[in-house]
Amino acid sequence: MSGSRILSLGHYQPSRVVTNNDIAQLVDTNDEWIRDRVGIVSRRIAGDETVADMAAAAADKALANSGLTAADIDLVVVATCTSVDRSPNVACRVAAKLGISAPGAFDVNTACSGFAYALGTVDHAIRAGASRNAIVIGAEKLSEFTDWTDRSTCIIFGDGAGAAVVTATAADEAPGVGPVVWGSVPERGDAVRIEGWRPYVAQEGQTVFRWATTALAPLALQACERAGVDPSELAAFVPHQANTRIIDGIAKRLNIPQAIIAKDLVESGNTSAASIPLALSKLVERREVPSGAPVLLFGFGGGLTYAGQVVRCP
Repeated sequence: MSGSRILSLGHYQPSRVVTNNDIAQLVDTNDEWIRDRVGIVSRRIAGDETVADMAAAAADKALANSGLTAADIDLVVVATCTSVDRSPNVACRVAAKLGISAPGAFDVNTACSGFAYALGTVDHAIRAGASRNAIVIGAEKLSEFTDWTDRSTCIIFGDGAGAAVVTATAADEAPGVGPVVWGSVPERGDAVRIEGWRPYVAQEGQTVFRWATTALAPLALQACERAGVDPSELAAFVPHQANTRIIDGIAKRLNIPQAIIAKDLVESGNTSAASIPLALSKLVERREVPSGAPVLLFGFGGGLTYAGQVVRCP
C-alpha cells in the first residue's frame, strides 16, 4: 500500500480588488473597524467567472507546475459550497475544461473544511489503489451568496480557488500526506448557514468564534500526532482563513512560535474551501517554506465540520 504526496500547487483569484473603504460605501463600517474585527484589508470579487472557471484556472496552474499532463490524471475532486448548479458537478466541468479523459470526478461540500476533507479522501483513494494521480481543488464564489447590505457578513468573504496535484508515493518513500483527523459538531450546524434557494450566507459569529478558539487546537495536535510530527517541527501552519483572532488563538494554543502562520485572509478575505490551498500555494510560490518541510493544514466551519492533516511541502 502506497501513500500520497502533494506534487505541486496552483491558485487563481479574480482581478477585481474590493477594499475595506469600498465596503464602507455600501454599509455603515470603516477600514479600522474591519481590520480590528476580522483582520481583512481587501478581498477579490469575481465578475462573470463561475466556480468551475476559477477551479479550472487553479488546477491548470497546479498541473503545469507538476510536470504531469492531463492524460496522467485519473481523479478530480472539488471542494465547494457555492456551486449554483447541481449537475454536472464542478469536478466534471473542470475535467472537461482541462481535457482530462474519463477521471473519477466528484464534489465535496463541507464548507470551510472542504479542502482538507477532499485531500483526505484523495489520499485514501490513492492508498487503496483507486487512483494514481489526482487533482484536489477548493473553489468558492461567495460573492454570489453575500448580502451586501449586511455589515456582519459582507466584510468577510472573497472569491478564489486553490489546487493541488496529489500523486502516489513509491513503496520505499515516506508518505507526504499524513492521516486526516476529521469530524463534525452537527448539533451546532446552524451556526453557519447557506439555506434555501439562492440564499445569503448567515452565521452566528460568536458561536463559531468560541468553538474555534476552544475546541480545535487539540484536534489539530491530533493530526500532528497521527503523522508522527512534533508541533515543534512544523515549518508552517495553514488554517482556514476565517479571522485573524481565531487564527492567532489556535496558533497560541498549539505553541508553535517557529512556524509561519498563514494569514492570506488579509488580502483575500474568507474564501471558505479555497482558503487553505490558496494560502498554501502562495507560501510555496514565494518560497517561504522549504520543500519537504512539514506543514499543518486545518479547516473548520459550516456544518460545523473540521478536518486537518500534516503534509510535506512540495
